[in-house]
Amino acid sequence: MNLYFGDLHNHCGISYGHGSLADALANAREQLDFVSITGHAHWPDMPERGGAVDDIIDFHEKGFSKLKRCWNESMEELRAADSDGGFVVFPGFEVHFSDCGDRNIVYQNLDGQPLYPDNLDDLHQQLRDLRNHGYDSIAQPHHIGYLKGTRGIDWDTFSSEFSPFVELVSMHGCSEASEGTRPFLHSMGPSDCLSTIQQGLSRGHVFGVTGGTDHHSAHPGSYSHGRLGVWATDNSRRSLWEAFYARRTYALTGDNIRMNVLMNGRPMGSQIPHCRERQFEIEITGGAAIDSVDLIRNNRIVKRFCNENILTDFNDRVRTIIHLELGWGRRNQPVRWQGSLEILDGSILQIEPRFRGREVVSPLEGRDEKSFYESEILNMENRRVEFKTVTYGNPNNLTNASQGIALHVDMPIEAPVRAVLNGRSIEWKLRDLLQGARSGRLGEIDSPAWRFHRAPHPDEFVWNLKWKEESDEKAYYYVRVRQANDQWAWSSPIFVGD
Repeated sequence: MNLYFGDLHNHCGISYGHGSLADALANAREQLDFVSITGHAHWPDMPERGGAVDDIIDFHEKGFSKLKRCWNESMEELRAADSDGGFVVFPGFEVHFSDCGDRNIVYQNLDGQPLYPDNLDDLHQQLRDLRNHGYDSIAQPHHIGYLKGTRGIDWDTFSSEFSPFVELVSMHGCSEASEGTRPFLHSMGPSDCLSTIQQGLSRGHVFGVTGGTDHHSAHPGSYSHGRLGVWATDNSRRSLWEAFYARRTYALTGDNIRMNVLMNGRPMGSQIPHCRERQFEIEITGGAAIDSVDLIRNNRIVKRFCNENILTDFNDRVRTIIHLELGWGRRNQPVRWQGSLEILDGSILQIEPRFRGREVVSPLEGRDEKSFYESEILNMENRRVEFKTVTYGNPNNLTNASQGIALHVDMPIEAPVRAVLNGRSIEWKLRDLLQGARSGRLGEIDSPAWRFHRAPHPDEFVWNLKWKEESDEKAYYYVRVRQANDQWAWSSPIFVGD
């Protein structure tokens, strides 16, 4: 199996949202292996007009109408962008349900039309009819943590027939449990314990988990908003689809954490008959130092692995991660960056863009700029990468609006790392970055700034863990990873017993 990253739930200006479909596809290519760009299509139980909700009804109806008009044209653009085995594009649209929670529908192949069901049962029947005629699909529940009746999930209506997985995290928040990282802060309201992932699992439902941005400014895979990891034989449409329905998926927030979880040799998402001996193998390569790894059984931590016995000494050469972050400055003020990042000895193993889109959810917010494709890898050489990006200054003290790029490297610790940012050259030896983060500004106080994050020791971000228990209990297990930089990952569960 190979690992691929994607985003199956995000938005742009094809319905209500910002940015063109071309911008969304360009942003997706920078960071992802596959994508579905979602259009808002329908809301059968929309609130009645009158009073404070009229403006919400207006922009939804305009967005639905726009998607219907431009659907065929958008499909042609998606077909032109698709490269099976390279960059795979799945068409998709979203249906809101106040009573049972939203679904984004993803078609397996590059055909199909939006559907306009009366309710969730009607949606499932229409998808069933299409499947019987050879057109397969997925209906993914998302931002499930909202209160039932206000577009949070109703677990009584859940069916795995078209929902092999459920979205655990997006820019709306984290739906794992009623308490945890990334709370629900949108105007739609807070989360509720009866609408969580753990609630669904405790009720006996079988599903995997995903992350998706639900980004509304043409930026699939926007860093720290949510994305999806998939274990598949290759990056073809057929292999990805098989992996989706096998639940070999996991949710991430931002860093491309590589996570493989096996129980008795079976991968995440598996349903395993009763067995007494349960041997776990957990392999993780983080995007920064790992803080903890939790193995969770039936919603309770059964084993926590922490960063004990981490080596602090280094050989002359080391495998590590160089993460350069750009931004800060005056709030909401745009700054255009033209730069390069290079190592002067050693080799770059992987380049990982950590680009963000605009912090916009509602179409009542945001700007009307012409372009939303602002961050781009311009050139890659043996030891050097050139890029451009735009930062806007953090809008408040709790929202990070920076941009970043990470290099996974193998290099001598005495070798320099050099960045050239808007004509200014900055250089540190790797030894210095292994000791701690280094930062600076382009000008005086309140000017844009840069930061080299601390480069982690290999023992901090490459963990190979084993754990064994004996139990006759029917159970589900999943793994949760927390990094020191507050980026997270959650595996799909493994289900044991009848």
